[in-house]
Amino acid sequence: RAVIETQLKEQLYNWPADRRPRIIGKFDDGGRWILPSNGELAPTQIARVIATRLAGLGGAPWLAERLARRDARERPAGGEVVPFQRTPYFCSGCPHNTSTRVPEGSRALAGIGCHYLSQFMDRETATFTQMGGEGVPWIGQAPFTETRHVFANIGDGTYTHSGILAIRSAVAAKVNMTYKVLFNDAVAMTGGQALDGGLTVPIVTRQLAAEGVYPIVVVTDEPDKYPLGTEFPDGTTIRHRDDLDLVQRELREIAGVTAIVYDQTCAAEKRRRRKRGRFPDPPRRVVINDLVCEGCGDCSATSNCLSVVPVETEFGRKRAIDQSSCNKDFSCLKGFCPSFVTVEGGSLRKRAAGDLAEDNLPPLPEPALPGLAEPYGILVTGVGGTGVVTIGALVGMAAHLEGRGVTVLDMTGLAQKGGAGYSHLRIAERPDAIHAVRIAAGSARLLLGCDLVVSASAEALSKLEPGHSRAIINSHETITGDFTRNPDLPFPGRDLRHSIAASVGAGDAEFIEATRLATGLFGDSIATNLFMLGYAYQEGLVPVSAAAIDRAIELNGVAVAFNRSAFQWGRRAVVDRASVEARAVAKDALPESHRVSESLDELVGRRVEFLSAYQNAAYARRYFDRVRRVREAEAGRLGGGTALTEAAAQALFKVMAYKDEYEVARLYTDTDFLARVANQFEGPYQLRFHLAPPLVAPRDPATGHLQKRVYGSWMLGAFRLLARLRGLRGTAFDPFGRTAERRAERRLVAEYEAVLDEITLALSPDNHATAVELAALPLEIRGYGHIKEANLQRAKAKEADLLARFRSPSAPHALAAE
Repeated sequence: RAVIETQLKEQLYNWPADRRPRIIGKFDDGGRWILPSNGELAPTQIARVIATRLAGLGGAPWLAERLARRDARERPAGGEVVPFQRTPYFCSGCPHNTSTRVPEGSRALAGIGCHYLSQFMDRETATFTQMGGEGVPWIGQAPFTETRHVFANIGDGTYTHSGILAIRSAVAAKVNMTYKVLFNDAVAMTGGQALDGGLTVPIVTRQLAAEGVYPIVVVTDEPDKYPLGTEFPDGTTIRHRDDLDLVQRELREIAGVTAIVYDQTCAAEKRRRRKRGRFPDPPRRVVINDLVCEGCGDCSATSNCLSVVPVETEFGRKRAIDQSSCNKDFSCLKGFCPSFVTVEGGSLRKRAAGDLAEDNLPPLPEPALPGLAEPYGILVTGVGGTGVVTIGALVGMAAHLEGRGVTVLDMTGLAQKGGAGYSHLRIAERPDAIHAVRIAAGSARLLLGCDLVVSASAEALSKLEPGHSRAIINSHETITGDFTRNPDLPFPGRDLRHSIAASVGAGDAEFIEATRLATGLFGDSIATNLFMLGYAYQEGLVPVSAAAIDRAIELNGVAVAFNRSAFQWGRRAVVDRASVEARAVAKDALPESHRVSESLDELVGRRVEFLSAYQNAAYARRYFDRVRRVREAEAGRLGGGTALTEAAAQALFKVMAYKDEYEVARLYTDTDFLARVANQFEGPYQLRFHLAPPLVAPRDPATGHLQKRVYGSWMLGAFRLLARLRGLRGTAFDPFGRTAERRAERRLVAEYEAVLDEITLALSPDNHATAVELAALPLEIRGYGHIKEANLQRAKAKEADLLARFRSPSAPHALAAE
């Protein structure tokens, strides 16, 4: 901030012009902002400003050379930074995933709190104010816009602090708006503190009513927790969160200030309390049958949850639930898909204590530790909430225990909301040898990358220098929030790894699938970062002893045995990777459907086998013959390449193996799904299936879409019967074959075969690229029911343009212009 500069200018303002000196501070001689008031002022940034000023005043000639060298060091040596970021996002199961939605045609205003992040999402939420100003800008805007109504989000912590004053102002101004008081039972953004004053939902409603807000609706995921007699003001109604869209549509038509109190406990706080035994932990978990899953992304769009993760399989990208991060919100179950199953009772299978014992393993050799002739810099990178700060604290404490000089600088920002986190560690022989806590450009000796995306950021890469730095990186591809909106979002893992490797030099970057190994060993991905620390230590890249790190883990007092073991197994992964792999990943752990074919012949052969089980050998032969004709045409007219054949083989299989009632039943009972569930869970449990059978499911009165219902384990018997009746598929005796969806699926098979016939007859080098795109188009027709219908309509519109391009490669077309 320009505090002293502003005071000086005020004192000098009345001096005569010929005596008044010019002050250069925030801006240079040319009016350029050189020391911004927003963001951070790093030591090197200030040094550059001073050096530039001295050089301009005739300073030593070597200043310009040093400036150029400094600028070069701050540019990542790997070239361009991959434009893929770890943007802060709502936690898995966060109430805001649901509460910040607004109906079509409405918009919302944001404020201070976790709900601010809704501006990064497709939530029609814009602008934000200072704490206590939530919604107030609308008071000034309302008379000058045709918009009749807005929603204003306000957190319960802000409401307690000063937000009720904003609501009072809105009531006095008689504007049309609905305040959504997001009551999450904790001040989540700053660490989960309890709300001051013992505020409760009934108290909030009474305060709102006293201010003149009416009507008031309490929306909650647990309506039954408010029995008759709860002291709500007159006219307050209690609705389930499933009705939120309808409630908002009703309130936006009412003049004046209305309110929704959205009551659902913060997901992160639930997790903390459950660990301490202070919050109910329902014995219920969600799993996905990825063979049934279509990869349409509706579950991610519906839940906005980062625990719904992608899984790459032989049959395309599917979905799975990350059990380590799942906070049991269960919103994903609302995705319109029969692949979701809840496991009621039992628990996640844990490794037996003896499985991780090292009694029969050789002792670990002690590595040669780095010298400390000069301060040693370690940059730890990762995702907030996974233990990045903990790693810095443990190593810092270990160095302190050994009498070293040490500084730890944690740069977190919004990292606790799934954003990027950095921990700068500087360790020296003596405290007085450290003159700055932040690692300067090109000065990191070790990049301990617990997340691939954050490790390849400009902030991290600028700290590296070839020949000076080493990088130990977790290569696991952890999705970003963008995946919830783009189901086909490619993860640029190869590019990210290349940027890191180029920034440290050939041979000085090592990538290890730490998340997979740590989760396999311990059943929880939270072990990953300690595993990474152990790996880096055994590589001789951490300048403190194992004994000191062990003592620091003990002093930390949290999951001591767990963290000690994670550190030790990380060390062992360097010495004996084979034994670690063997204990972490069982030989039969990878389902056959997750093994991706390595050749075109294998790809086709596996699909022929699948279609034989799907229907019969004749059906599979029909598939094989059609692919063979495409392959012969591509080879004969282009003389090589298989891109068209691969696209046709995958897409034809998809349209022929459409997932009707018979196939969904077969994929539950005639595959390894039940065995995989049994390997994942232990104890007595029951399965519940979330289905919307077209012949019996009710329809939503507002949308007309089929609604899912829950069916018990008895459905497995029905599935087995249905699977045996698949020979009825498409015949006159098929009870399901007359629905519009099934007729459309059979029609699509014939239409796509006709497209392939046209491609094989008219294929040429000029239209080959278009032919590949056209052949792959059915892969976009994913989902069930109304989801599939919408995707089919989009694909058919695209198909018309592609066919026109294929038939006339040289003519201009709308799709080509795009």
